[in-house]
Amino acid sequence: MSDKQLIRGTMILTASIFISKMLGLIYIFPFKAIVGLDGLALYQYGYTPYTVLLSLSTLGIPLAVSKFVSKYNALGDYHTGQRLFRSGLVVMSITGFIAFISLFFLADPIARQVLDTSSLEGNTIEDAVFTIRMVSVALLIVPIMSLIRGYFQGFQSMGPTAVSQVIEQIIRIIFILVLTFLIIEVWQGELGTAVGFATFGAFVGALGGMGVLLYYWVKRKGHIAQQVEASTVDHQIPLSKMYKELITYALPISLVGLSIPLYQTVDLFSFNNAMRSIGYDQDIIDMFFGAFQQAAHKVILIPVSVATAMSLTILPTITNAFINRDEERLQRQITQTYQIILFLCVPASLGLVLLSDSTYATLFGLSDMDIGAPMLKYYAPVAILFSIFAVTASLLQGINRQKFAVIALVAGITFKVIFNYPFIVWFDAWGAVLATGIGYSIAVCVNIWAIGKYADFNYTFLLKRLLLICIYAIFMAIVVVLVRTGVGSILPLENRLNATIILFSSVMSGLGIYMYLSVRSGLAGKILGHRFSFLSKRGKGVREKEQGK
Repeated sequence: MSDKQLIRGTMILTASIFISKMLGLIYIFPFKAIVGLDGLALYQYGYTPYTVLLSLSTLGIPLAVSKFVSKYNALGDYHTGQRLFRSGLVVMSITGFIAFISLFFLADPIARQVLDTSSLEGNTIEDAVFTIRMVSVALLIVPIMSLIRGYFQGFQSMGPTAVSQVIEQIIRIIFILVLTFLIIEVWQGELGTAVGFATFGAFVGALGGMGVLLYYWVKRKGHIAQQVEASTVDHQIPLSKMYKELITYALPISLVGLSIPLYQTVDLFSFNNAMRSIGYDQDIIDMFFGAFQQAAHKVILIPVSVATAMSLTILPTITNAFINRDEERLQRQITQTYQIILFLCVPASLGLVLLSDSTYATLFGLSDMDIGAPMLKYYAPVAILFSIFAVTASLLQGINRQKFAVIALVAGITFKVIFNYPFIVWFDAWGAVLATGIGYSIAVCVNIWAIGKYADFNYTFLLKRLLLICIYAIFMAIVVVLVRTGVGSILPLENRLNATIILFSSVMSGLGIYMYLSVRSGLAGKILGHRFSFLSKRGKGVREKEQGK
């Protein structure tokens, strides 16, 4: 396969991941308007254990199968990939069924561990059990779907994965929003019933995604069969050895992909208990948890998704440069990847800190802004750490040092496990954000160190770029504060329309000054010019030595 086709396939897959993530972020705004913060909390009570068990049941299978099949196809051995696929369907069916049974019967113990059994307010044990059991059904089909996607990717065919991901997300979101609206607003049903069916949307969406994959399979199975029949090589690898190789690929990918769900699992089992220990009632705890794990979390993932989607497209080039020992290109691409993350995430996170009240009011309304806005304000800086960890973990995979990403994850999550409860007791609900931030900081430091050591990467130039980005972000912050104060004095933050006007005017002003300084100095062109040609024009200001260009 040509480099041009590989890049095209990577871009298609990256675009689909970005679209799916953005859809998954945006739908939370109308969903929250229907079910409220306590509904978001109940949704998260079910979705967090589901996400962990899904990751464990698939074990990074899509990427691992893709790598395995691609390797043996390149050797002319199409038989081995097909044997893996056939046996893998059986294995994924079994692991998916085991995960489903486990989550279904663990629903009651999980709910009792999370919620206050004596409380008459807030979400009930029965609601949480129903929600967890409804989402558990998706485990019967999603692992199988993951295997099929990985098999197609092994043939360098990214279209089936891309289309199925987007269709799956669209169907899931439509199902969630329509059914929850009907249950609560039309049929006057219970919140627990609505949220339970919302989590069942994971299964409905998976059916849609599976339908797309089956369509592609029927369409292409003849061509695949011809390739297998024409194959003259068959390594006759025993299944045990085959799966040992597969797990070698899959385990680091799976563990790193579990980073956010693992942190959320720690919060699931400690947040409510810690909050109860300092005197909060269950209904208020639900609101804090919903604001933390759903509302604020979804908002901060917006800049994370944009930054990582743009930077991760560089990773195939990094892998290629590492394999071919092209040291100069490797250093240049690592620098570029870091710069994209910092250039986008630093001002976005700072902006969310300064505009947390108007952002929350615009997206979620003013009814619970006293809880949601401060949570967003404290949580926003963690977006930078999320982005850097995701990209540095991928960089380590690109230079075949993924074990350090696993070490980093373990170190960070260990800190979170030990200090989450006491931090909440000492610092209230914001302690959970602090524990997550410090945990991710530890993980990021390990990754940065490993890249410096094993890719022989020098951070001196990057620190200079970071300083320049921070200076421009400070100028942006001054403008944002001035505009926000001025507009707020005319239009007080008393309704959603005023909040939207404050947010829009502040964001446009801040973005305008940040981009003006970045383009004028040439910084934007050096960082993003390879994507947006109009930014490549040299600025009339700073003309620094271009180590990172």
